[in-house]
Amino acid sequence: MIVGIVLGPCGLVLNLTSTLAQTWRTVSLIPGETQDLIQHQGIWQFCNEYQSSHMNNCFNIKDTLGYFSQLPVQVAKGLMPASLVVTALGLVVASLGVRCWQDQPHHLLGGLGGLLLFISGLLSLIAISWYNHELYDLPAPTGSTLAVGYCLVLGYLASCMEIIGGLALTVSFGQCCKECKLKKAAKDTTYPPSNQQGPASVAAISSPSIIDGRNTRIPSWNTAHNYHSNFLDVMEDEEGSRSPSRFPCDSDL
Repeated sequence: MIVGIVLGPCGLVLNLTSTLAQTWRTVSLIPGETQDLIQHQGIWQFCNEYQSSHMNNCFNIKDTLGYFSQLPVQVAKGLMPASLVVTALGLVVASLGVRCWQDQPHHLLGGLGGLLLFISGLLSLIAISWYNHELYDLPAPTGSTLAVGYCLVLGYLASCMEIIGGLALTVSFGQCCKECKLKKAAKDTTYPPSNQQGPASVAAISSPSIIDGRNTRIPSWNTAHNYHSNFLDVMEDEEGSRSPSRFPCDSDL
C-alpha cells in the first residue's frame, strides 16, 4: 500500500506535465528559417524557441502540414486527459482504502484504487508508445531534423509508476479474500459444551461474580494490547500462593 500510495501521485504529476507541455517532438534545421530556431511540437500547440535570443513564441503558429489531424496525435489528446481523470479517481479510492488514520485499512477499496491506477497507467502508456512509434512518420518540413521531446520520457516514467503502484495496491485483494475466509470460518465455528465459553457467553458476563464465597474479577479482553487477560488465578492451589498470577494459564488460552 505504501508503494502504491507514493508512486500514484508521482505518476499523476509527471503525466500532467507530459500532457500540458509542448515538447513531444522537437524540429530543428527547418528550411527557410533561422538556424537557431527549434520548434517544440506537442499534442495541443507548437512553440518556437530562438536559441540566440532565448525567446519563445507559442502563439499564431499555424499547422500547415496537418500535424494535429494525425491519428496518433488525436488518440493522445483523448487518452492522456482520460488517464489523468482515472488516476485522480484511483488515488481518492486508494486513500480511502489505506486509511492511515485508522487501525485497519479497507483492503477492498485499496485494491480497487490500485486497479484504477493500473488502468490509468495503461491508457497513458498506449498514447505515449503510439506517438513514439509514429514520431518520424508524422508530417514535418522536408529536410528538417526530428528528435524525441522530454514529454515522452516523462510519460513513460509516469506510466511505469502508475502501473507498478497499481499492481502493488491490487495485492490488497488477496488480504481481502483472507479476511472474508476468516469471517466465514468464525461464523461456522461451534463452541463445545464444556467449561470453555464462546464470545456470546463471555460478553454476557458484565459484572463481578461470587466464586467460592469471595468477590472475584472475571476474564476480560484487553483491547489495548489485543490479548486475553484473566485476573483469576486458577493455579492458586497448586502453587500454594494466594497472590494473583500474571502469567498465561489454561483459562487464558
